Amino acid sequence: MALAGGGADDDASERPIPGSANDRAGAVAVKHVGGGRVTGTEVGDEEGYYEVEVTRPGGGEVDVHLDRDFKVTSTEDDGNERSEGDER
Repeated sequence: MALAGGGADDDASERPIPGSANDRAGAVAVKHVGGGRVTGTEVGDEEGYYEVEVTRPGGGEVDVHLDRDFKVTSTEDDGNERSEGDER
């Protein structure tokens, strides 16, 4: 299930990822974090072309940033951002 956020604090310029790109971005993000469900998406995010919010089974949230080719560029896990290639 892919949702596009929708809280009162959302910026009016935030747009959900459209169509099949939403499904593809969600699948890449969920696989990258090792499971969970997509709880929000955004196109044109400041950290990447796409942003997918994934909620893990235990309840933690991860934002996965993707480029136009659906390659992961960075993740933000509970407020800690990590670029791909970082050793942590």
